[in-house]
Amino acid sequence: MDCQDYITVMPERKKGQHLQREERGAIQHLKRQGYTNRAIAREIGCSPTTVGSELKRGTPPRKSNKGRAPGYSAKRGEAVYKANRSRSHKSHKIAKCKSFANWVSKQVQEHKWSLDSCAGYARRHKLFPLEEMVCTHTLYNEVWAGTYALKVTELPDALKRKQHKNSKPRENKKSYGKSISVRPETASSRIEEGHWEGDTVVGKRAGKEAVVFSLLEKKTENYIAVRIPSKTSEAVMTAMQMLKAEFGDRFSQVFKTITVDNGSEFADFSQVEQWGAEVYFAHPFTSWERPQNERHNGLFRAFVPKGASIESFTPEYILSSADELNGRPRKNLDYRTPEELFEDFLDSVFAA
Repeated sequence: MDCQDYITVMPERKKGQHLQREERGAIQHLKRQGYTNRAIAREIGCSPTTVGSELKRGTPPRKSNKGRAPGYSAKRGEAVYKANRSRSHKSHKIAKCKSFANWVSKQVQEHKWSLDSCAGYARRHKLFPLEEMVCTHTLYNEVWAGTYALKVTELPDALKRKQHKNSKPRENKKSYGKSISVRPETASSRIEEGHWEGDTVVGKRAGKEAVVFSLLEKKTENYIAVRIPSKTSEAVMTAMQMLKAEFGDRFSQVFKTITVDNGSEFADFSQVEQWGAEVYFAHPFTSWERPQNERHNGLFRAFVPKGASIESFTPEYILSSADELNGRPRKNLDYRTPEELFEDFLDSVFAA
């Protein structure tokens, strides 16, 4: 009875393809039949040079002049081939960059920098010779391959890549002030400083305890995080009054526009316009209208995890966490930090 699962005709051999186990067996058989290298090459469809190299690879060295010369063994040829292949890979460049690799590990583990921030910052500030550094792509490849001191779980952003569907904004059923629809283009184009996005970060009890009030300057990406006692409009306005006292008469130059969502904690936020800033409210359920603030709130979660009670974090810890974010180099800022860019902005404001 014929077997339907096998064929007796060998598939056509591709040019440049390495010899397979079956072809080595054919070489061994044909060589014992007295075929020449060219005849063997013609039979299996390869170069005579390939046959010659394979015969040398699979023939053990002769130990003495006595006795019969050793012949080719397909099994030996396969074993030598695999041993050579295991040593043929290019050595990892990162193995020669130990100082750089150790520095990157320290920045990621202690300051929660991204691999790209590490590579870009080191290159911009010439912390190491170029030949002793590797690029971002190589760092990620080493992490995913498991050949680097860091683990993928220490790079949470690498596990968060999601596809987001486009959605149409809903109309506000309640109006606390001007809609984002009438916000000037300069507030979203990031061509000048002074345009902010705001939100609150809640803890374990969904805002029924202390929360974090956050603001982000869109061009410099400077992040402000303040712990407030509750998710109420009174607590938010108290935090804004503290910022007003800090910047004084320059408040309207530092805070030209502020865009927040329609949560009840921002019910009285339009009062900030009395200090010279313009306030706009995003549409309901459209966090993508404040993308930078939402993104930084996600980065902030590395210091205050979701589900953790914010009551367990001191106000000083919240401020220092924001400082850590502001001291992190960014690729879109040419690997400068939000902190130094915001300081330059404040210098220009107070020098005017």
